[in-house]
Amino acid sequence: MVPVTITEPAVRSFLFYSGVLGLKVLSMAFLTARQRHKKNVFANSEDAAMKKGVAVVKFDDEDVERVRRAHLNDLENIPLFWVLGGLYLTTGPSAATAITLFRVYAAGRILHTIVYAVKPLPQPSRAIAFGVPLFITLYMGVQVVSHYIAAY
Repeated sequence: MVPVTITEPAVRSFLFYSGVLGLKVLSMAFLTARQRHKKNVFANSEDAAMKKGVAVVKFDDEDVERVRRAHLNDLENIPLFWVLGGLYLTTGPSAATAITLFRVYAAGRILHTIVYAVKPLPQPSRAIAFGVPLFITLYMGVQVVSHYIAAY
């Protein structure tokens, strides 16, 4: 295992973009709430009751569900980036490569939310915004397994 220290540029980049992605995941809750209030559509009767007579309980509003699916997509993909990105750093990648991967991954996940939930665009925009970060995660996973296969 390659020693990993906080002073390394790749590690600092990983920590920075991990923080950005963590804030991005948290922001999805606010984006969902904004969409619910805008549409007066809530998942719970007590929430709808706060807007007496205007709001309804509904589970299939297209706009709200689009934001929720984008949030779920983040929850399915970003934690894998955190795990595999951290493990990837232990393989001793070049700083330039690692930093580029982390930047492009974060940009792709942010772009995915924009084209999926904020300003929906036709395909293949969402597929590209999803696929590039997915490829990066797969690449890092393969690098980790390849690096440590000899030790196993």
